Formats: sequence, structure tokens, C-alpha cells
Amino acid sequence: MGTGKRCSWAESSPDMRDYHDRQWGVPSHGDRYLFEMLTLEGAQAGLSWATILNRREGYRRAFANFDPVKVARFTDRKLENLLGNPAIIRNRLKIYGTRTNARAFVKVQAEFGSFAKYLWAWVDGTPVINRPQTLAEIPATTDLSDRISKDLKRRNFTFVGSTIVYATLQSVGIVDDHVTSCAFKRR
Repeated sequence: MGTGKRCSWAESSPDMRDYHDRQWGVPSHGDRYLFEMLTLEGAQAGLSWATILNRREGYRRAFANFDPVKVARFTDRKLENLLGNPAIIRNRLKIYGTRTNARAFVKVQAEFGSFAKYLWAWVDGTPVINRPQTLAEIPATTDLSDRISKDLKRRNFTFVGSTIVYATLQSVGIVDDHVTSCAFKRR
């Protein structure tokens, strides 16, 4: 892996190429990274991934390097201050939703031992490797993302519609949707 052609969506900038080549579709079991990607994918709703990727460091600074325990303790005053932070998307629902999700995330960790155990159990610990020939063949949602979305909502998460959940599954390597011609495809 790592030489040759990549998925065409990643060719728009060096940051997008780096994200595609080093992170997207790579299986991750780190809870902090999983919280980061769930947060960033939720922040992306209605925006481009490039917009969020360009603000990633701002999000890390604003949200305690994605430590869910710390974010769960954020006060309303802290969240209100974040509304003035130009390094992140200043959307009240998304900012408050990050704290809501941190609180729900910590509960899932307590119940399952880690958020990774909870999330990876949906696929019995084995990544789903799809074989799309083109980007057009990659769905926005699947039955799996529908079921996880429903369960996350039941657990009081927000900004976890099926499209956001599917994007998160792709970003953390639970689903590999690299096109078959991509040098980074897990065979």
C-alpha cells in the first residue's frame, strides 16, 4: 500500500491526501480517536470534509484534545465561549452536541469497557471491506449505519444520523470503502 493511485476525492489538497493515505479506512481502536472522528463527522454536517479538516487543530484545542471525560465536564460558560472561537465551526447545536456526546460516550465506555468495544462489536471485530469500483458506488448509509445510528440516539448521542455514522465508520476503518483501484485498499 501507499504508492500509486488513490481515491479521487483525496486529490484536492495535500491535507486531504494525507488524511486519506494515513487515516481513512485504517482500523482504529483508540477511544480518543473514535471520539474525535465522531465529533468531526458531526461537525461536518452540511459542510465539506475539507472545511473540517482545515479546522481539526482548532477542534483539538477547543475540545481538550478530544478527551471525552474532560469535554463531558465542560460548563455552559465554556461552551458559550467556544461560540466565539474562529478555529471551529461556531454552531451552537454542534458545540453543545459535542458535550452531550462526550457524556453519552463516557457512559458507553463504562458499560462496555471502551467505546471501541461497543463500536467494533457491531462487526464482530472484523472490518467490512467493500469493493466499490467508483465513488458513485459508495453508499451514504447502510443497514449497519442505520442500526448503529438508532442505538446511539437511544443512548442520548446527537448528530449521529445514519450518514454521519457511516462516515465515522469509514473514517475509523470499521468500513473500508477505498475504491478497488486505490493503492490504499485493504485487500
